[in-house]
Amino acid sequence: MSGNALIDTGAIVALLDRTDRWHRICVDAFRQFHLPLVTSEAVLTELFHLVGDDRREVAAAWKFLRSGALMLAAIEDSELLQIQALMSQYWDRPMDFADATLVHLAKRESLSTIFTVDYADFETYRIEGRRRFRVLPAGRP
Repeated sequence: MSGNALIDTGAIVALLDRTDRWHRICVDAFRQFHLPLVTSEAVLTELFHLVGDDRREVAAAWKFLRSGALMLAAIEDSELLQIQALMSQYWDRPMDFADATLVHLAKRESLSTIFTVDYADFETYRIEGRRRFRVLPAGRP
């Protein structure tokens, strides 16, 4: 896989929604990445749930997905046990399925940079139980 960073749902939403408080800082950060960014089906499921049934927002999400900015990394059935273990490990947060897929992909694809607005969680999560994520954007709105 040729991506060099992961992307989470909140960052995608912020890029697409000009009224999002994270929009400007995410647009600036996005320009610094080498594309494509790696994500999971779970992240896309969250994205389309959040954009809801607003036709323009759905169209914008599809346009972004088809732009080549994202690379979808498949999760195999054989990897679900590892994702379940991550969710159990971070039960006190709790870690949702989409976040667990990204932490798993970080390990599998040797990625440690994540584009997210979810600082609290991704500053807590560890790759292989010890390596920290580099969370971008670095600033806050």
